This record gives sequence, C-alpha cells and structure tokens, in this order.
Amino acid sequence: MTNPINPIIVQLGPFQVRWYGVLIMIGVALGAWFASRLAQKRGLNPDHVWGGLIVAVLLGILGARLYHVFSTPAGCPPDATFPCGWPYYRKHFLEAFAFWKSGGFQGLGIYGAVIGGALGVFLYAWWNKLRALEWLDLGAPGLAFGQFIGRWGNFINQELYGPPTGSSWFGIRINPNLPHQPPPDGRYDLLYHPTFLYESVWCLVTFLILYHLHSRLPHKLREGDIFLGYVILYPLGRFFVEFFRPDAWTIGRLATAQWIALVCMGGGGLTLIMRHIFWKRGES
Repeated sequence: MTNPINPIIVQLGPFQVRWYGVLIMIGVALGAWFASRLAQKRGLNPDHVWGGLIVAVLLGILGARLYHVFSTPAGCPPDATFPCGWPYYRKHFLEAFAFWKSGGFQGLGIYGAVIGGALGVFLYAWWNKLRALEWLDLGAPGLAFGQFIGRWGNFINQELYGPPTGSSWFGIRINPNLPHQPPPDGRYDLLYHPTFLYESVWCLVTFLILYHLHSRLPHKLREGDIFLGYVILYPLGRFFVEFFRPDAWTIGRLATAQWIALVCMGGGGLTLIMRHIFWKRGES
C-alpha cells in the first residue's frame, strides 16, 4: 500500500488546504449526522447537535492542539528547530496557533480533542439548560466514526507509521516523491506497520458497538453510559496501537497515550460498574 495522493490540495501563498483537515471535517460532519439521528430517535431536538457542534469543535481543536504543543515526541531534540513539540514551542509559542505555517494544525492530539470537545458539550448544555450526559451519549458514537474517517489523513500525510512489518506483502510503503515523515534509516524499500489503519478499524468497531447499544438497549442504560463506553473502548485499542509507534511521547517504559489509556479504562470501567450497582435508576 503506497500513498499516491499529495497531502496539499490547494496552496495560495502561505495558506494551504490539506487532505488531513478536509478528512477531519468530513468525519466531524458525519459524526454529527449520526448524533442527530440518535437525537431524533430519542424525541430530542437535533438542532442542538449542530448548535453544540460549533462549541465542541472549537474547544476540541484547541485541546487537541495544546496536547500536541506540550508533548515531547521521540526524536524531538531539546533544542528543536522544527515544530515537533514543547522543546520547539516553548521558544516559539505563538507559532503553536499559527495554523498557516508549516506544522500548524497538522499537529493534533486526540485525547486533548476529546477533553476539549466534552467541555464544549458541557458548556453548551449548561447554557441551554440541557442534560449534558444525555448529549455526550449522543455524540460518542459519532466521535468514534469521525476518528475512523480522520485517521486516513495520516495515511495521506505519510506519518505515524510503525516499524517494518518484515513482510513482503503487508504494510505501507513510503512514497519518497511526496511529503512524508522520514522512515527509519532512510529505508524506502521496506513495508511499515500502518498504525493509522489499525486505529481507524478499531474506531469503526467502537462506533458500531456504541451506536448499536444506544439504538437497541436504551432501557438498560443510564445517561452517560455510552460516553463511558467510548472512554473505555477507544483507549483499549489505542493502548495496543501505541506499541507500534516508535515516535511516541513516552513517560517511563510506556507511551504517554498508554498511561492515559490505562487511566481512562480503569476510571471509566470503575465508574460504570459503581453507578450500576449503587445508583438507583430513578435517581437523577
């Protein structure tokens, strides 16, 4: 599998339109559409999905960008002269928000996006006197579907791939004629683990599970259960994908994303169990 697509669709001076951003927005729009369908099934006003989407996306982008800015990926030297993480942005902090420059909003962290987006939903719900957990439940399946679409932007960018597969038929081959993340040792004759594909498929599985549960088993669920399902399921897949990420930001022997995944799975699972044991269904 080799990428034949230039990641830049159009460039007007310093301004670029990239497939990465387009795919993310397509994923966001489709995710919101799924959320609006679920809202209609629940007898809720789907207009709130599109109204809340604006706040959630803005805060989600801010959170995703901040996660990237304050990270220190492997290969990002202390005196970095290129936008790779905190070692660079601490000296060029304004560039963290200069999306028209190289690096710009190409650098996004999904955990930061989820935190920012969830905060946006809470703020929108509070302002409009809605039940925030109910609307987080509506958005969780669509969020997973949006990630399923958006991860293909990494394929077009030729980035975030893993080590060589050691196979002669399975893996991603780097196209040296298009912009790309440099492969280890400059080897273009090897096939690398397509980590974007692993995560994309897992996000699709997560979407199918959560959407099915939300559609078919509402009588057995409490508000917030579907969102907790996302908090458990997505990090479960991400934990294993990170083993194939040699460029990951690490703390100790694990990638930072793996530590976050463990906290999410443990906290989400414990909360889900405790609220079904000790929280009577009729209580708020």
